[in-house]
Amino acid sequence: MKLLPVTQETEQRLFFHNYARLPIAVTHGEGVWLVSDNGTRYLDMIAGIGVNALGYGDNRLVEAISTQTAKLIHASNLFMMQPQFELAEKLLELSGLSKVFFANSGTEAIEASIKIARKWAGKFGVPNKKEVLSLSNCFHGRTYGAMSLTAKAKYVDGFEPLLPETGMITFNDISDLEAKVSEKTAAVFIEVVQGEGGIHRISQQFIDRLKELRQQYNFLIVADDIQAGCGRTGTFFSYTPLNAEPDLVCLAKPLGGGLPLSAVIGSEKVADVLSYGNHGTTFGGNPVACAAGIAMINAIQDDNLMENAKSIGKYINEELQKLAAKHSRILEIRQYGLMIGITVNKEAKYYVGKALEKQVLVNATSVNVIRLLPPLTISREEAQHCITTLDEIFSEEEAEGVS
Repeated sequence: MKLLPVTQETEQRLFFHNYARLPIAVTHGEGVWLVSDNGTRYLDMIAGIGVNALGYGDNRLVEAISTQTAKLIHASNLFMMQPQFELAEKLLELSGLSKVFFANSGTEAIEASIKIARKWAGKFGVPNKKEVLSLSNCFHGRTYGAMSLTAKAKYVDGFEPLLPETGMITFNDISDLEAKVSEKTAAVFIEVVQGEGGIHRISQQFIDRLKELRQQYNFLIVADDIQAGCGRTGTFFSYTPLNAEPDLVCLAKPLGGGLPLSAVIGSEKVADVLSYGNHGTTFGGNPVACAAGIAMINAIQDDNLMENAKSIGKYINEELQKLAAKHSRILEIRQYGLMIGITVNKEAKYYVGKALEKQVLVNATSVNVIRLLPPLTISREEAQHCITTLDEIFSEEEAEGVS
């Protein structure tokens, strides 16, 4: 059978036009490198949008997936399955929390958390305790509940009306936090480090006040660690250094080692909220994805990849600061482990294109932020290759007088 050509023309013919795909067709990966169908190697500083924590071709991950696939690919949550149990146990040990629910994606984890929060709030006999709040500049997903919490024009225009009883607190604005939460608040959703928002971290003061107001008004704190979790910031959970003490935690992206998997982890406070039939999923907690998740967490721990995220992230930051002193295009560097944002004074997608020409994959977010989310396995030499490439791009731009 003749294979379809994997080209932009074929893509336009086959698919809804909702992805601005890069003009390369990838066939496989090796370590932190992606390889296209013409053999070109690209240094991957995106890692599948933060998914491929172990890079490509990790033998432990491949073996775990292969072994479990030979045993059982799917059985549904009608049955008890060993990989689910093992992964749940690991997540509870790492978090110190009480219960786990598995789903397929980050946005599904957010939807489940909204339902848990409102179900939990209903126990108190306060009819209007339904409000679910998030922070400005956030991103929680594209399904209706998650999109309602995101509430950015480019994500919601044309899809209204949104989920009722949702609202937004200005990021890191304690006065606005105090003005917005009340007795009717069921939950406040936070990203300790905002990824799509441009790599911004919540302040310790904001977290401390949020916890005080939780004590006063009795609502849940939900930590969206979908992009920042699983070791990316140098700790398994991004909220740990700030002692955020969430009641619910959402994980996804790297959790399944590249397979669709997410988790909601809950404290004792919400442990008994859901009963049979309240929520469910056909594919969530798939045994192959859970086996991959176990291998992924083991590899992060065995290879000290959280320490690598800290040290290589620090090195990248130091080198980027040197570039910022050299190139006026760079306005600010924000770095938390291997979650890095470079604010520039023009649209960042220009630099995405220029880096692609030099076989380096970077990402643009929040209009003018170059985002780096490399695999946690990246070496200093590979990081330096990215820095050198960015230096070349800025230098060439200045030499050409590009505005």
